[in-house]
Amino acid sequence: MSAVLPIEEYVEQAYLFDALAKQFTADPELQRPIQTMLLWLKQEVLATTKLPMAIDYLVAEIKHVGTLSTAMAKMPHYFAPFQTYLIGAAEEESGRFDIWQAFRILHQEALLRSQKVNPTALFFFQFETLCRNRLGYDYGVEAMSRDPVYDTNWAKWVLAVRHKVGIVDITDLVYVHSELYVQNEGRRVGDSFQVPDPVLFSEKEGRIALANRHKEPLFFFSSLQRHLAFPATPRPPKIDEAKSFIPKMVRQIERLESRIRLLEEEQRSQGIDLSQFYEKPTKPKKDLLG
Repeated sequence: MSAVLPIEEYVEQAYLFDALAKQFTADPELQRPIQTMLLWLKQEVLATTKLPMAIDYLVAEIKHVGTLSTAMAKMPHYFAPFQTYLIGAAEEESGRFDIWQAFRILHQEALLRSQKVNPTALFFFQFETLCRNRLGYDYGVEAMSRDPVYDTNWAKWVLAVRHKVGIVDITDLVYVHSELYVQNEGRRVGDSFQVPDPVLFSEKEGRIALANRHKEPLFFFSSLQRHLAFPATPRPPKIDEAKSFIPKMVRQIERLESRIRLLEEEQRSQGIDLSQFYEKPTKPKKDLLG
């Protein structure tokens, strides 16, 4: 089972994920294997934390299996389930979630954990991450429910959200479990009103949720960030097609030139000389004992 770690562990995790994110955004020709980066970073992080031992296990798993998420899943006492889920989603071959974006999010999340973030802010940060990056709600919310930051009431409610998301708006779910809903319905219904269990959100959070009903969920998260200074998840990067336009055009011109040369050769010699594409046979090496 995962547990809340000391602050210095999250500070070092944030440094690790930030360094890995910067490495993946550098020049592709300068990028180094992730296991090499981990071994270098192992020398920089505090030796008094447990992160160096975790890095050793990550490197061993990469060499053996080729993935990070499998190693993180075997260390639930150190890495939170949501952290493991993000890396696993980035490692899926069929997915569109980039490993660089996963490291950026994990860097920001580790910073929040190092500041002893409250469960409300962490819930909105993690849920916004799922929304903005179009990740699966089923496994994503289930991983959130097992986070050590959430107590029993929070974990039970988050797990219930897993079955309601997509059917009920997140703003309605937040409003019904806020102090504002208790006040409004208490005045309207009277003594027969039953307080929902649990009440997790404040009056301000309920008011913002009520104002954003039937709207895009991202507007709701932006309102929380403006009015309550909740942390925002890193935005997915916009792809600059202008940078890749010229290299693509150069490759297309090269292919056109090769096709034109083949057509000209066919017209001159009544056919294409395929011998130029044959691989030249190599001489067999002499046996040292022969």
